[in-house]
Amino acid sequence: MNDSILQELRQAMPGLALRFDVPFRDITSFGVGGSLPVMAEPGDDIELSRLVRFLNGRGVPFLIIGAGSNLAGMDRPFEGMAIRLDRGAFAAVAVGRSHITCGASVRLAELARTAARAGFGGLAELAGIPGTLGGALYMNASAHGRAIGDLVLQLCGCRTNGSIWNAEGGEIDWQYRRSSIPADVILTSAILKLPVADPDAEAELERINAEIAARREKEPKGRTAGCIFRNPSPDEPAGRLIDECGLKGFRYGALEVSSEHANYLVNHGDASEADLLALMVEIRRRVAERFHLYLEPEVRFADPGTLERFHEAAPAPRVAVLLGGTSSEREISLRSGRAVADALRRGGYQVTEVDLKVCEITPEMREADVVYPVLHGGFGEDGRLQRLLEENHIRFVGSGSAACALVMDKIATKRKLNDLDLPTAPWGIVTTAYRDFPADLHYPVVIKPPCEGSTIGIVKVDRAEDWEKALDAAFAYDSVLLVEQFIRGIELTVPVVNDQALPAIEIRSPHGFYDYDAKYVYKDGKTEYFCPAPSLSPEQARTLTAATMRFFKEFGCRDILRVDFIMDEHGKCCILEGNTIPGCTATSLVPKAARVAGISFERLTGSLVQAARKRKTEQA
Repeated sequence: MNDSILQELRQAMPGLALRFDVPFRDITSFGVGGSLPVMAEPGDDIELSRLVRFLNGRGVPFLIIGAGSNLAGMDRPFEGMAIRLDRGAFAAVAVGRSHITCGASVRLAELARTAARAGFGGLAELAGIPGTLGGALYMNASAHGRAIGDLVLQLCGCRTNGSIWNAEGGEIDWQYRRSSIPADVILTSAILKLPVADPDAEAELERINAEIAARREKEPKGRTAGCIFRNPSPDEPAGRLIDECGLKGFRYGALEVSSEHANYLVNHGDASEADLLALMVEIRRRVAERFHLYLEPEVRFADPGTLERFHEAAPAPRVAVLLGGTSSEREISLRSGRAVADALRRGGYQVTEVDLKVCEITPEMREADVVYPVLHGGFGEDGRLQRLLEENHIRFVGSGSAACALVMDKIATKRKLNDLDLPTAPWGIVTTAYRDFPADLHYPVVIKPPCEGSTIGIVKVDRAEDWEKALDAAFAYDSVLLVEQFIRGIELTVPVVNDQALPAIEIRSPHGFYDYDAKYVYKDGKTEYFCPAPSLSPEQARTLTAATMRFFKEFGCRDILRVDFIMDEHGKCCILEGNTIPGCTATSLVPKAARVAGISFERLTGSLVQAARKRKTEQA
């Protein structure tokens, strides 16, 4: 920032507090980096807005700093102006009759104590989190089941163009360790709606102090920036991932991975930003190699280019998630695809969602490192899309075109099962030209369109007088139908992920038939899932696993598969069908089994992407 602009600023805002040659070690808890040539300290949002407008009008970049508890400084001098929000209105707390208004730079511990003295609760669980209210709001800080976003009535701020910004708490999408607060918003204050605390304020203060003491006991001693990486999910804490890579005590320059908590880096001296970047990149690479998860920084960089250099040094794969489609399973595909995309994003992947309504190769698919089809039914699951991907040498998750076509077709699957002498229920075929009840079967039976999934179009027929009406309903989906002997018993499913069979799941639907309602709607009551399946003996579980793996190999599947079974009253199990693109919604079966096996949804999806990425393109 040149002297003439600085002189002009002094004249335009004579009351603005300015400091010069400010070391990062004086204004951050981490102490990494050199010094800031010039730093302004406005006293309220009006002065901040004026300052931001002034700097924008002259093309001067600026850096916003709060308490500096999670900020990593920079080695080179910042070419613009640093703006520190740590005084005046930004550090004030005003107590009302039913809410509290507080500045963004108020530290959470101080806020919790002030609220408790005023008779409010709700903040004790968060009191141990280091840093300020502003930082906590951006990342929706949470602890012990309490998230700060749950308490927000209103937010106030200033956009980076100087305009005033406000939002109701309900307008923000509060997610795990993140929020939808726009990136160009500088939070200045918030109004919190807090529950009434224990009538005895001292009891609430004791809870707060106990939480702060417990947090300090767990945190490493020395100069840190708090947790250096975000947790991909509650199931995948970054500290555990780093620890299991054997990185506790690993040093780079003056920085060390804490031996007490692996998600903390301790600055033992004058650590540079270059040292920090090198160490963080190494950690990200090691975790990605072992767990297929790409850690994202929770620490904030003073240099806006550092985050870009971090991603360039250890890039995450680009994944095109295909969802939607045009089949009768479109809505389920949209839900599954979004769940997969969100899991991959939490795992650090670069994700693009493609609602594919035509069987074609799109630019997003060509630009991706891996395509991840989550298209249930139609061209997305019957092998047509997979054939296009193979012909264009594009790597993709899941089975190849031949296996998809075979498994999608329930009639072809039945024939293959018979050829392999794998157990399956007796079956027959009817067509629009030949509607007679199959001679070798008896009521009740199940009519299935051969190329639909998610139990769409399936009809159970209990009596001969219902046969024609049931056919008419099922023929709406296909002119050829599979008729399968209904076996009363226990429904089971066994997933396979990356050549590993997962624990069997037992499915108990409210009306004894696992149809569309039992899967997704719950009109007749909620379906229950048990994993591992309690009705299976160890020997039966081994038998199901062996049958599943034989199906996986003989049908030419890869990456992911789900095989569905029915076990009759005598303990005999029959294969009903397979699914090469099983559902991945919150109620889907593969993620349930994976979790029991100790595999998070984030790691599950990431491992599938990596399996596809390692394949040769001619085998893609």
